[in-house]
Amino acid sequence: MIQNILLVAAREFRQIAMTRSFWLTLLILPLAFAVGPIASRFMDKSDTQTVMLVDKAGGRTAAAIRQRIELDQQRATLDKLARYVRRHDLQRAAPAALWAQKERWYSDADVAGFMRDGGLNAALAKIRAVSAKDAEAFETPPIDYRVIPTPANVATAAPGAIEKALEPHLRPGEGAKAKPVDYVVLIPAAFGATPNVRIWTNGRPRPEFVQTLQGVLTQELRMRFLQVNGVAPATAAAAGVIAPAIQVTAPPTGDGRERVMIRSILPLACVYLLLMSLLLSGSWLLQSTVEERSNKLLETVIACVSPNELMYGKLLGTVAVGLSMVATWIACALFAAFFTQGTIAEIIRPALEPVSSIGSIATILFFFIAGYLVVSMLFLVIGVMSDSMREAQGYLTPVLLVIMMPLTVLMPEVLRGGSGIGVQVMTWIPLYTPFAVLARLGSGIPSWEVIGAGLMLVLFMVAELLLLGRVFRASLLNGGRRPGLGEIVRLMGKPG
Repeated sequence: MIQNILLVAAREFRQIAMTRSFWLTLLILPLAFAVGPIASRFMDKSDTQTVMLVDKAGGRTAAAIRQRIELDQQRATLDKLARYVRRHDLQRAAPAALWAQKERWYSDADVAGFMRDGGLNAALAKIRAVSAKDAEAFETPPIDYRVIPTPANVATAAPGAIEKALEPHLRPGEGAKAKPVDYVVLIPAAFGATPNVRIWTNGRPRPEFVQTLQGVLTQELRMRFLQVNGVAPATAAAAGVIAPAIQVTAPPTGDGRERVMIRSILPLACVYLLLMSLLLSGSWLLQSTVEERSNKLLETVIACVSPNELMYGKLLGTVAVGLSMVATWIACALFAAFFTQGTIAEIIRPALEPVSSIGSIATILFFFIAGYLVVSMLFLVIGVMSDSMREAQGYLTPVLLVIMMPLTVLMPEVLRGGSGIGVQVMTWIPLYTPFAVLARLGSGIPSWEVIGAGLMLVLFMVAELLLLGRVFRASLLNGGRRPGLGEIVRLMGKPG
């Protein structure tokens, strides 16, 4: 009996593995890992926006805006550099440097100190002295805003003529080589006596830019107000830069909400892989069964093997097809994690840590295979009851809706902590148990729930194989008539 089951499984595997769709599907993920980073480099479009500052009030306000833009850019660089150093354990390059200390929020004074010490170039020189030759290179964060020089005709234009002077810069004509300026900020000569400032934009402005600009202009207005009211310029300047020293205590990288996100990457990926491979391998199983039934090949097959051997062999072959796809995709993901550098590797490596124990691996394998058997049995029975793919769609569509619709609720709830009532209920519904348990591995699921849900799933599989097995055997040679729901229920209760 076992030999016949293995023969049927091998035949089913070969039949599916010889199709072009199988190999195209198998290569989709490896190609995505290979082509994705390359394509992103060529297709990535810079988001840097240009800013022109026209200061008719002496130039001090424009200098303050330029300094704020530079400080914010350097803060982003310092923050990313500190994360890079912690990720690669390079603190020994300069233990006293800001970027080598624990995670923190960097104040303007911190950023200014970073720039005085030589900025990014000086830091990278120290890091290269202690890092490996083949270490991942640090990528400077993209520049959000770039201040461009103000043309002489714009800087000297009269208030009534400035808009005409800006026209070729904001809206260059067709064929012009120059790109349009994104923002033009005009600080009028009466700024201080009046709070009015004008901005021209080439599209909808970014809220962050408007907020940054508003902060700088508010500080300038306060300084000018203090000076007008008799406060010494040095005192007014000191009052303008007074700010609270806020100390932010955040969990280390990989803890808090970020911990749930990172730990959920691999479990949620398993859910997607299970669902995607199930739909693909199940559709191949359905198609091959329908074709064998319509071509009367099943009659020849069951002359050599029993109906039960045929059923178990087809299920085993489908599981082998699905697991071979998943194994290939996982191997590509592991290669991307440990033998390449870049964003994909940095995401996958920490995500592997929470499920690296033997118990976690065994849990994933059990519920993965169990999910395959539960859903593949539905596809197999639908295929053996149908004489054509068009007829099979009548059964398949509601089955797919029942399987997939609740999963749209599962993913968001898991990312929020996995404690919602929806996730709890789905854990104990056998059809959704594999998906729910796999998804909850990252956020944490009690051992008693894993064991209890696993036992219930085993009982459900036994009942499914028993009841749907009766439908399978009764429908093998029952051609020409599509059974209704009542007859399917009757066949389940009929021993045979």
